[in-house]
Amino acid sequence: MEKYSQYRDRGSGIAPFFPIPTKPSGLYLPFHIFLFLFRIPILLTVTLSYFIVLQWLPIGSLGKKASLWLILGTPGIWWIDLQIDGVKRGSLAKYHQTRLPQPGTIIASSLTSPIDALYLAAIFDPIFTASYPSTRLVHRISLFQALLRAFAEPQLEPPPNTNLCNLETLIRKHPHRAVVVFPECTTTNGRGILSFSPSLLTSPPRTKIFPISLRYSPGDITTPVPASYLTFLWNLLSKPTHCIRVRIAEVVYNNSQTAASAPRPTSPNGYNSNFLDTLQDDISSSSETLLGSEEGDGITPSERRVVDKIAEALARLGRVKRVGLGVKEKLDFVRAWSRQRRR
Repeated sequence: MEKYSQYRDRGSGIAPFFPIPTKPSGLYLPFHIFLFLFRIPILLTVTLSYFIVLQWLPIGSLGKKASLWLILGTPGIWWIDLQIDGVKRGSLAKYHQTRLPQPGTIIASSLTSPIDALYLAAIFDPIFTASYPSTRLVHRISLFQALLRAFAEPQLEPPPNTNLCNLETLIRKHPHRAVVVFPECTTTNGRGILSFSPSLLTSPPRTKIFPISLRYSPGDITTPVPASYLTFLWNLLSKPTHCIRVRIAEVVYNNSQTAASAPRPTSPNGYNSNFLDTLQDDISSSSETLLGSEEGDGITPSERRVVDKIAEALARLGRVKRVGLGVKEKLDFVRAWSRQRRR
């Protein structure tokens, strides 16, 4: 793997683009083959039925969510380990309105698998968006497109003639829906948080942003390598059960505009700041790089602090580190990986 060493984070050595190897089946191989062959026609039937027929029928939000849970339940995704910052187990009902995403809020989610979008749709019935490292605008996409993007190559820029808008406009047009943003712009194996797109900075100052981390056990149903359809289906359908570890952080607000317009606090000696006060803000490492170089020059310190807070929350929730890699590095990795596989 030394040939791929440049796709590891320099500070931590984390490699977020490598596929997670599947544990050998051993003596259980016949059982795993049986599960796969038994489940795949059921999964294809319920999935196609939903996306071709049911989602267009007036079955209401509950009917759609029930259909999505049927899709999730077919491969054995029954165990959901949910924890929310500041909420003790068993007391969620007391904080439901304030601690969980509601209509008119934004979900900043990790992105490791097509199951991410499916689970979020089954719980929150949100609007999905696609982000890009080169722009603050987002592209509204459907649930089916969100699933396909988990298998697609990353994109530095939106395709030509894409209808883009900012988050504030999207929330104003759809006040009764939550909006999902994948700020990393591409999938990983769940072992690191990539550089963020600046799209979250277009959210209104009073709109709640909920960082949500989703991790899986076993972890081999992540799709960091594009077009891994067969591998994903085998890993998903050949195992008896899967567990989703869901962590929801405390609310974050985009107060960058307020902070930028506020006067700078003065120090006790009467000066706005001194060298030691600002030294920590100037220190950066590869693991603290948040935004791609394409947009890095246009990010103000107050905006960087907002994105910082969301990225730190996702890293803490997922028990991983932030890495100084992004979409550009993944594109280079995918090209190198594909050349190696063709040999």
